[in-house]
Amino acid sequence: MATKSTFIACLCAFWSVGASASHVPLLIWSSGSLPPVSPPAGHVTLHSELGSYLDAALGSAPQTVLLFLQEKLSQEDFTVYGGVYGNSEDGAFKNVEAALRSRSAVFPAVDWSPSASVLSILEEKLGVAPLLVAPDAAELETDTATARLLLVRLPYCSRDEPCRERLRSNDKVIGRVLNSLEAKDVPFTAFFTGLQPSRVISEPSLSAPAGRSLLQAPPPAPAVKPPIMFNISSGPCIMLWAQNLKVSFIKPENWTDLASQTLTTAGSMCNETNAVLVLNNGAGVTLSFSMSQRFFPVSARRWFSLDSVQLLRNNASASFSSRSIYAPAEYSFHCQSVSSFRDALLVHDNRLNASAWMLDLVDFQIQGFGLNNGTNFSYASDCAGFFTPGIWMGLITALLMLLIFVYGLNMILQLNTMDRFDDPKGPCISVPQSE
Repeated sequence: MATKSTFIACLCAFWSVGASASHVPLLIWSSGSLPPVSPPAGHVTLHSELGSYLDAALGSAPQTVLLFLQEKLSQEDFTVYGGVYGNSEDGAFKNVEAALRSRSAVFPAVDWSPSASVLSILEEKLGVAPLLVAPDAAELETDTATARLLLVRLPYCSRDEPCRERLRSNDKVIGRVLNSLEAKDVPFTAFFTGLQPSRVISEPSLSAPAGRSLLQAPPPAPAVKPPIMFNISSGPCIMLWAQNLKVSFIKPENWTDLASQTLTTAGSMCNETNAVLVLNNGAGVTLSFSMSQRFFPVSARRWFSLDSVQLLRNNASASFSSRSIYAPAEYSFHCQSVSSFRDALLVHDNRLNASAWMLDLVDFQIQGFGLNNGTNFSYASDCAGFFTPGIWMGLITALLMLLIFVYGLNMILQLNTMDRFDDPKGPCISVPQSE
């Protein structure tokens, strides 16, 4: 049990529930040393991030690079056929597992597209064309004086062949090639990935399509607009997404949705402790979000909060203070409804003018810290509490029924029988009364 697949355990640890089908795993090991890598859970490694890592991993000295490129590969292949939950000796990746026990790096999810792949990135970094090596080649001709990219193509299972047997056969090919290089004492760096994902995971739609539709042809998913991002020299700094950014200046019936307009972020700023996102629609309307973060000793972590929201129109402004809009500094904040008039999370600073200036943010999500140069939101801290009104109604009803049951049971236990009973055939019981 102690020799179970460590690299498969890493893949399972990083595997998020919402994994997309356009991701392929990438396993790297070397006869020398590799820079450490620890992508956060659920993170998708972009080609730019992978290229930066390869610059440090491959270095400038010429070397032999092996690329084991399987036709299809996904994280589920390691989970199903790797022997994690059963006997590890029965796994289909024993040679790969042995190679990854030292000097290795695991990227659970690398961004994949038909036009870009790991092979093209390696060709660009090494500046050489790949040399195709037959899987049954017994000997490899290597030249350590120049950089070489050896490509070993591996098939994937078909309907006529069990997947476990095919993957076990591919693993034996990898073992033969590695043994050939190690016998010649040739330094190398090996990569194992897939040409495309082996399993397609489609996320079900929550809304049913209107009208009739064929079962074989699901309706196309609606296009999702990208989040609003404010970038600095080191990368993305603030991200915001909302289905609607509705503002009202006169009365609730006169709404303007800024989310449907072209917005700019001129005037925004961010640093380690403060962040301000300014949205301008070019027609004199400006919406600003002011955030800050600080360390709380009680929780032993940093938290960020949305301190205020300011609405500006034609030199007239209104300021809203936030209430209960906060999250850990490395998380994002999400709420289905953030408004200033219904279950208000935004409170108008001027109560007399509250009905003239109103905000209604639908499906609102914001993050001003801890983006780590990524293009996706971090884990979201939602505003919905655990005890919803429905849960409270159920708990109170159950409590009342329990009290009634306990009261009735107590009344039954308090019943006592009489000491003497009347005999209808005999004399009546007389109870003398004292004067």
